[in-house]
Amino acid sequence: MRRFPRRYAMTVVLAGYALLACTAQAAEIAVQQITQGPLHHFYGYIGHVGNTPWDGTGQFMVVLRTHFQDRMPEANESADLVLLDAHDGWRAERLDETRAWNFQQGSMLYWDPEAPDRRFFFNDRDPATNGIFCVLYDIKERKRIREYRFDESPIGNSGVSQRGGFFLALNYGRLARLRPVTGYPGAWDWTAGEVHPEKDGIWKVDVATGGRDLLISYRKLAEALRPRRPDIDAYPLFINHTLCNREATSIFAFMRGGWEGDPRPNRIDVPFTINLETKELKFLPAHIGGHPEWAPGNLLVGSVDGRQVLFDPLAGAVAGTIGTPESIPRPGGDVALSPDGKWLINGRHSAAKSCYSVVGLETGEWFATPCLDIGTYKEGELRIDPAPCWNRDGSAFASPGLAPDGTRQTFVFQIDRR
Repeated sequence: MRRFPRRYAMTVVLAGYALLACTAQAAEIAVQQITQGPLHHFYGYIGHVGNTPWDGTGQFMVVLRTHFQDRMPEANESADLVLLDAHDGWRAERLDETRAWNFQQGSMLYWDPEAPDRRFFFNDRDPATNGIFCVLYDIKERKRIREYRFDESPIGNSGVSQRGGFFLALNYGRLARLRPVTGYPGAWDWTAGEVHPEKDGIWKVDVATGGRDLLISYRKLAEALRPRRPDIDAYPLFINHTLCNREATSIFAFMRGGWEGDPRPNRIDVPFTINLETKELKFLPAHIGGHPEWAPGNLLVGSVDGRQVLFDPLAGAVAGTIGTPESIPRPGGDVALSPDGKWLINGRHSAAKSCYSVVGLETGEWFATPCLDIGTYKEGELRIDPAPCWNRDGSAFASPGLAPDGTRQTFVFQIDRR
């Protein structure tokens, strides 16, 4: 194991969080490449809002396996769904395949919070229609136990409730057209030609019944933003990063437009929340980074004015600061809170590497970890994001990187706090 010194962060006390100075200690970190080439293995998404590649027992991880990494997949090109067994030298077993995947978000793999020791979600595509749908897979039965298909208006999973029972869903055909890095190439966009569709937006799908509800439409989002952006009709809208909070009472997302091709200088990039009970829409007064995270107490972890912050979306104001410029030199990177909400990972690019800081929200202690190589995959649709994902007891996290042979693989950082 490599030993890295712990340091301390600025003291801030707000909403039950205290970032306190502490005596310097040490953390031992063992980094292990758990998948091997010549094929590529990656989870494909950030471990925010409770998302993790580990099952409920901690024995298994689910990842994607692909034959290439130097181009986006075509509609008929599948990725394998692979189960890794930590108790058997990370032995890889192919479970199924999917035709709905990309390199930034994978196939939106999420373990089911109601059965995390056996069931997970992923997206797939109908090869005849190119319609996207969500699948619920059972690793005990080794089969798909449900498919959530909506043939006239197909949608896929975009974020599972942290308490289970429902998942949020988007039209990935629209994303493939307007934000290819988060879409599935060739997916059927049933809203093509509509700037602000009235019958599409963010959907809520009931896991047990398969029923769905349109939480908010693109039309309503556009009308709500029109006073601030009277030019909104010039921008076909899309939505990214639908994140359920820990209490299952609110969601966060981005409303975006003008990102296709060469992004317009005045493009739309507006964060907002929706109350799941009342469907009340609230625009945030500040942009808080590209990949925020929900903290306990209905607060958001984000970045404002070069600081990693806790942001209160109801008050529309910063509620506290996390870390310092030394501990978190780039607050706008990928962030993930440990399951108990006590430790934050900030992942960021530095030259041709992904680097990580781990900061204690209660103690203020922090340490940097070794960095992972990413080579030339820093920008665009093929990039390797830092994408840290905690395990379920907060003793380790997984991230993607380039192995010495140049393949894209999964690495695990085991943390022994002293």
